[in-house]
Amino acid sequence: MKKIIFLLFLLVCCTAVFAQPAQQVEMADVMRSSGKIYVVIATICIVFVGLAIYLFSIDRRLKKIEKEK
Repeated sequence: MKKIIFLLFLLVCCTAVFAQPAQQVEMADVMRSSGKIYVVIATICIVFVGLAIYLFSIDRRLKKIEKEK
């Protein structure tokens, strides 16, 4: 039963994707042509790496505190 519900959910999600019109995004084309898209991607990567490092450091601290008790 869970597999059928999951399959129906995936089919509904795919249908929503096909319902969108195929349009060109001018902002993305302009940023790609000027090279600014790479700055945006680099910034997003730096933010995600920073969040990952922060979360791993919090996890290590919590494990250390749990071992002490």
